[in-house]
This record gives sequence, C-alpha cells and structure tokens, in this order.
Amino acid sequence: MVQILTIMEMVLGVLLIVSVLLQQKGAGLGAAFGGSGGGVQSTRRGSDLFLYRITILASLLFFGIALALVVIE
Repeated sequence: MVQILTIMEMVLGVLLIVSVLLQQKGAGLGAAFGGSGGGVQSTRRGSDLFLYRITILASLLFFGIALALVVIE
C-alpha cells in the first residue's frame, strides 16, 4: 500500500510541476508555443482554465497522499 501511494505521489508531483510550468505569467498557454500573448483577458478560458483546474486538483491530491503516507508510516 505504501509503495502504491509513493508511486502515485511521484506521478502527481511530475504532473504538478508540468502544469505549473505551462502556466506562464500573464501570457497564457499560446505564448509557450509561439503565439502572441498581447491580449488582455480578465478571466481564464480554454486551456488556461483546464491547466488551472488540473493544478488545483493535483496539488490537493498530492497533499492528501502525503498526509496519508504520514499517517500510515
């Protein structure tokens, strides 16, 4: 059980790192792949919203698994 949780935590850690790095400050995902990020947006849309939600979900799961590992061990 501990090994499964540890592997899940490592996978979530990598997912969390990737999702944070893809969110460029004020530029959006399009600028990471050569698009222009000159437009001003007040809300997140499309892939930015998806990355934002994935980041929140991955961080909550990562924290929960870390707490579970502390309680188990």
